[in-house]
Amino acid sequence: MEQMNKNNISVIIRTKNEERWIGHVIQSVIDYLDKPEIIIVDNKSTDKTIEIVKHFVQAPDLETSTKSGYTRIKIKHMEDYSPGKALNLGVKHASNKYVLIISAHCILNKINVKNHIIQLKKYACVFGNQIPVWNGKKITKRYLWSNFTNRRTENMYSKLENRYFLHNALAIYNKNILKKYPFNENLVGKEDRYWANKIIKKNKKILYDPSLEAFHHYTKNGNTWRGIG
Repeated sequence: MEQMNKNNISVIIRTKNEERWIGHVIQSVIDYLDKPEIIIVDNKSTDKTIEIVKHFVQAPDLETSTKSGYTRIKIKHMEDYSPGKALNLGVKHASNKYVLIISAHCILNKINVKNHIIQLKKYACVFGNQIPVWNGKKITKRYLWSNFTNRRTENMYSKLENRYFLHNALAIYNKNILKKYPFNENLVGKEDRYWANKIIKKNKKILYDPSLEAFHHYTKNGNTWRGIG
């Protein structure tokens, strides 16, 4: 596993009672990116989510044995949650040029930052493959397998949804385009699909690249399938 030593990525993770997975997703981000900025946008968690996040803030740096921590982590709390509003808040506080959005249910498995940054010169967004991991919740496999393939695809169109497809469980953007075209804050889900269709109407392109990849955990009580995760 090769780290990409480029401190130009801000990672946005939306959370609500994610104590089961949040430590895993943060650790995977740290494993693949060299001291990234991580922005946690939390929707009034009542479990140990924030306590676990703070563990990473306080953990000693393994290389220097200092108390500087593995990475830079910002915790932003919000009221009146919507998926788009949470992401826009994360973008507002992002310090770096590029933004990686990853679900709190996902474990990063593949990323080539240098390559994806090159792709963003042509594309408004690059989103990645998801390998489903079932944890008590059965979702429509047809949905996953009809969209997440091994083929790189420009402006992917979902026949199942009858619209252009994008999934924010794992996606990388240039921050400037998200500032110019923020996510719709009035939607209760699938803000990513609406954004994709809006951006393509403006003659811009998005790219699905399976070389960007995460394991996506689907839980019995989770909101992932409803477009929140």
